[in-house]
Amino acid sequence: MSDSGVSETGGGDALAAQSRPQGRAAGSVHAETARLTLRRFTAADVDDLAALHGHPDVMRRIDDGKPVPRAVVEQETLPRIVREYRELPDGLGCFAARETSTGLFLGWFSLRPANSVGLDGGTELGYRLMPSVWGRGYATEGAQALVAKAFTNLGVERIVATTMTVNTASRRVLEKAGLSLVRTFFEQWPEYIEGAEHGDVEYSLTRETWLRRHRG
Repeated sequence: MSDSGVSETGGGDALAAQSRPQGRAAGSVHAETARLTLRRFTAADVDDLAALHGHPDVMRRIDDGKPVPRAVVEQETLPRIVREYRELPDGLGCFAARETSTGLFLGWFSLRPANSVGLDGGTELGYRLMPSVWGRGYATEGAQALVAKAFTNLGVERIVATTMTVNTASRRVLEKAGLSLVRTFFEQWPEYIEGAEHGDVEYSLTRETWLRRHRG
């Protein structure tokens, strides 16, 4: 169950509303859309990232389906994200998403060399958003922006993603971002997650296809 396994539908949540506004100076801007600013994470983002990864609704279809303890986010997850800015090719990594007009932390979007179970090569698209902002189109907006940047500025040849078959909301996001279904596959997971018996799905989009759609 990969990072793109996050539903964009759902009810409200107080955690996002409690996130403090934060300006662009906190991390270099990676991409901007009509409503979103994507920038690099810094150590100052630990509270927001811990709230996101610690939310049971966010994590229920990712990894083992359990919230991630704050200590793990602070000592392992966030340092790894920051380290990737140095280690990965320029432009790849995980980027904090904030509402441009308010500075509200929304979640993150990522482009990384594919490493999720079931994927074989390509650059993997992923995202996680706070439940309070599901259903507002942010996931689609951010995913489309990263796809466009990957193919026009980063030299990426193929974008891939995977999510649970039953995660229809994330599947719609991937399709709106231009990715197409490749296959349904079944893996043995260490712990059962609701819906796992229906398998996972792989999506893909090539640079050639994306350019052809956007010409003219």
